Amino acid sequence: MSDQATLQFLAGLVSLASGEPLYRQLGRALKTAIDKSVLKRGAVIPSERDLSTGLGLSRVTVRKAIDNLVSDGLLDRRQGAKTVVSSRLEKSLATMTSFSEDMRSRGLEPGCVWISREISRPSPAEMMALGIPGHEKVVRLRRLRTADTMPIAIETATLPARFVPDPDAIGASLYEYLAAHGAMPVRAMQRMQAKPATEEERRLLVTPEGTSLLTMERRCFLADDQIVEFTQTKYRGDVYDFVIELTR
Repeated sequence: MSDQATLQFLAGLVSLASGEPLYRQLGRALKTAIDKSVLKRGAVIPSERDLSTGLGLSRVTVRKAIDNLVSDGLLDRRQGAKTVVSSRLEKSLATMTSFSEDMRSRGLEPGCVWISREISRPSPAEMMALGIPGHEKVVRLRRLRTADTMPIAIETATLPARFVPDPDAIGASLYEYLAAHGAMPVRAMQRMQAKPATEEERRLLVTPEGTSLLTMERRCFLADDQIVEFTQTKYRGDVYDFVIELTR
């Protein structure tokens, strides 16, 4: 979208006659533009001078609004006096959602590149995580997950084969498949830790040497407490933030 079209969108959300501080109005307007993909991730926003002139605001007001959004992680300042929409993604740890749901809620198109899908005997760690004996077969699904074609995470999901007799039948979303077959999990236990990326993981995620990954392990349960899924997802730490809301 052109700067002029962006300014017109923002102008409809900023009222000089309102009693609310103008920097807060502008900050909220910019956040709305990002949420609605008027300003896409990685896009350069109009300059402070253009925002000031186009919206009839002082440079101090514009700078304060931008500074607040930079502090919140929504905008990034770059060399050459450019300010861009942050490419970082946020995931709440308070609700159980799929990767596809997370991306679509942010106006991004989720993608999936299959690395492997197989039926095999479970490893000792998978036996413990799924609560199954060693003779029971599992389906192991390994995928590269993308958002607007950008590599975001490597996901390895393991399920008892009785829930997924044909791994080739799964499309881009595992949860859509489980929901359609009456095996949608209703609760989960998960833990998170940071681990260095292997050479293969750096290649798949297109990250530099020394990158750390945020590794999430999740066990998902059905309403009758059967364990339906054990998933390990390795997220790019340079683009993904996990958010927890705390109340007292």
